[in-house]
Amino acid sequence: MINNKKLVSMIFLVLLCLTACAPNEESISIKERKKTDKSVTFLFNFTSATLDPHTDDNYTAVRAGVGETLVKISNDLKIKPWLAEKWETKDNGLTWTFTIRKNITFQNGKALDANAVKSSLQRTIDQSYAMKNALNIKEMKANGHALTITLKEPMPKFPSELVHPNTAIIDVDVSSIAKKPIGTGPFHVLTFDQGNQVKLERYEHYWNGKVKLKNAIFAFNEDANARVAALQSGTADIIYRPPLESLSTLQANSSFKVSGVPSVRTHLLLYNQTNDALKDETVRKAIDTLLNRKEIVSSIMNNQAAAARGPFLPQFPFADNTASETKGIAYAKKYLEKAGYQLKNGKVIKNGKPLSLSLVTYSSLPELPLIAQLIQSNAKELGISIKIHLVEDSDEYVMAKDDWDLALYSLITAPRGDASYYLSTNYLPGGGLNASRINDDTLTKMIEQLNSTVDDAKRDQLAKQATALINGEMLTSSIVHPNIVVAYNQKVKNWTTNPSEYYMLTQHLDVTP
Repeated sequence: MINNKKLVSMIFLVLLCLTACAPNEESISIKERKKTDKSVTFLFNFTSATLDPHTDDNYTAVRAGVGETLVKISNDLKIKPWLAEKWETKDNGLTWTFTIRKNITFQNGKALDANAVKSSLQRTIDQSYAMKNALNIKEMKANGHALTITLKEPMPKFPSELVHPNTAIIDVDVSSIAKKPIGTGPFHVLTFDQGNQVKLERYEHYWNGKVKLKNAIFAFNEDANARVAALQSGTADIIYRPPLESLSTLQANSSFKVSGVPSVRTHLLLYNQTNDALKDETVRKAIDTLLNRKEIVSSIMNNQAAAARGPFLPQFPFADNTASETKGIAYAKKYLEKAGYQLKNGKVIKNGKPLSLSLVTYSSLPELPLIAQLIQSNAKELGISIKIHLVEDSDEYVMAKDDWDLALYSLITAPRGDASYYLSTNYLPGGGLNASRINDDTLTKMIEQLNSTVDDAKRDQLAKQATALINGEMLTSSIVHPNIVVAYNQKVKNWTTNPSEYYMLTQHLDVTP
């Protein structure tokens, strides 16, 4: 016979089994929810110390789909409305009125209107010296969904400045913008692990249509090989800029897709003109001859780039493509002799002092240190000593310090399909990115005239003239235009590689189950 204690135990086990095995509404809903809760992990090549879109040089908030700007740039590099549905100007670009879209909310439910946009743009100006100079705003007035902006001087292409991710519109009244900005984009921030990753969740009330992913992770890793390993192991679904030597392996694997498109980025060699030697354009030209661009394209860039003849892609109507490339030790020697240098005992010397230079660069773009080593090797053969320094925050370093002579750098030179931004920020005295400390009166007048010119054909001609001067005086050496290369798992759908490099996690991004 079974005693009462055993009988109770058996009944309990049967009930437990029935409860566990029988389908119920909660278990089914969890299972179905998992099928529809799609997510991706995106691995980027630059780390971010902040998510504040007004100060972050890596533009993470916009790239991760948290923040949006009034104006955006399309894949064919044309500006088009985004949070602003339209705009108009009078006085040849002195006063602009932007109509803000209705029925948009921030990710905390707060309504977007012209006053919120005004507050956000004002914070941008207050937080960013570069954006203060670029926007050149004198006054803003908000009335419902109309924002009127008066500039300090006419800017015919002012809306293109509002493409910049540092002008992303956020709720300025939240307490921790650096860790959790509140924007209008398809994803809102769950957590931010500084320098590691951002965890994101779909904003259910996104204004511009359904967001396909439930969750996303925007992660950072500056080690290119580690990014490839993450893709191969399945811990990342999309990786930005894999090492170029890995492309053939990834392309041979049917589990992955590789996308490469021409970018509006240019790898540049900057010359610090606080260095007495580099104030002489013949010395700069001598160093430029050490850049064998075709060799860099083939041996370092794995043919995922084009040799640059200026800062802008040649297909732009404002690009000057007349520069001719001279290269090699023989040309360099002639330039140095013209500058008063002599070659003695294997060293380039002037007034008894050998020419020795420092070069700073960074490893987030893995090809840059390799190009630096090529420059160093060629310079050594000529008799110039170059010492390479790898730095973490190159933007801050070259702008804040004068203890460098050369900087191997990479910039998005025409992110709005226009030359004005790059020329103004990099070559005007006090420009937000004028790391070389360039102050050329002729060039300054050209750029200022460009900035006040309305007619597109005249603007293109002025930009060409300015670029020809930059190339002629070798104020900057443009090296190559790299492709944007992205590798991703074949289950990822609707990935688009935007030439501007601004928009990455979008509402359309999807994955198959």
